[in-house]
Amino acid sequence: MLRAVTREFADGEIAPIASQIDATECIPDSLRAKLRANNYFSLLIPPPHGVGVDTVGYAVVMEELSRASAAVAITVSVHNSVAAGPIVHFGSDEQKARWLPRLATEALGAFALTEAGSGSDAAALITRAERRGDEYILNGSKTFVTNGQYADLFILMARTSQAKHRGITAFLVERNAPGLTIGKNIDKMGIRGSDTVELSLQECRVPVANRLHQEGHGFRVAMQALDGGRIGVAAQALGIAQACLESASRYAQGRYQFGRPIADFQAIQWMIAEMRTEIEAARLLTLQAAWRKDQGLAAGPYASMAKLKASEVARMAADRAVQIHGGYGYTKEYAVERYYRDAKVTELYEGTSEIQHIVIANSVLHSKDGKVST
Repeated sequence: MLRAVTREFADGEIAPIASQIDATECIPDSLRAKLRANNYFSLLIPPPHGVGVDTVGYAVVMEELSRASAAVAITVSVHNSVAAGPIVHFGSDEQKARWLPRLATEALGAFALTEAGSGSDAAALITRAERRGDEYILNGSKTFVTNGQYADLFILMARTSQAKHRGITAFLVERNAPGLTIGKNIDKMGIRGSDTVELSLQECRVPVANRLHQEGHGFRVAMQALDGGRIGVAAQALGIAQACLESASRYAQGRYQFGRPIADFQAIQWMIAEMRTEIEAARLLTLQAAWRKDQGLAAGPYASMAKLKASEVARMAADRAVQIHGGYGYTKEYAVERYYRDAKVTELYEGTSEIQHIVIANSVLHSKDGKVST
């Protein structure tokens, strides 16, 4: 039911303006309002404030939104998984009472971890937070902050000591915090409708009450958030891949060459078969990771496997879809050109494919007695 309802919404409200969103680099306020009214910004916020779907349901929703527009989907995903999620899991009662109702109904959330010198090595961040009485004073910068242009709240990581991992603390930084400057939208290759900004913090004052979890536990907050975020990105990649398959199939059946639809040719059939098979494999990996998270089982390596596989499949499916469309696939007349640009980022954010390989390998090499749990 959740898949059917979301597909109907995506086909009716998002798909018809997806190319406009890409061209204007902006999600219309009217669409944001419809997403809000249909509870897509409260998916992972538990009742009474939000819908509180499980991770499997969340993955299904992300796939269907991404099938229409990956830019819209990542906007919703970041808000739910790495903005609201950390407050749900680590927030104090006061923080939950203050922010969860707002995030469910009106406010937009963002996640600020990456810096110019700390991408894959997230613990190398250098933004500083110094406690002075009832406040922390933050100095530094962040980059690649999705939703940052419109966000009301940032889950932001800063260093409170020199200890690498244990020296990082999480903060709830409000948009109007003194000393916070939000930069312009970064010009990206794909997911252009999703805003991505840099943040500058110069003597930025944050109340101690806005510290999320204990001092020195920020890296744990970030990594748990990213585990859930990777499932969301895997689902996003699936949606892109599914859209590629459907577009390529329609085109192949309607495009005639040598007096026959190109779908009759084995070369095209093999590409369609490869796309379908790989998408199904990636979907099962993604749903398994989501299910394990819902069951309270170790999900980190499974989330990494899902993201790694699904992002590779999205890139492959986009390449095949453009190839099947031929020269038309290289033009903006067909959506596969946008899918091709959007697919690549799924191999980069929420941890690059190289980082996913490390996580997966460590889950095997550091297992007890060389035995790998399944």
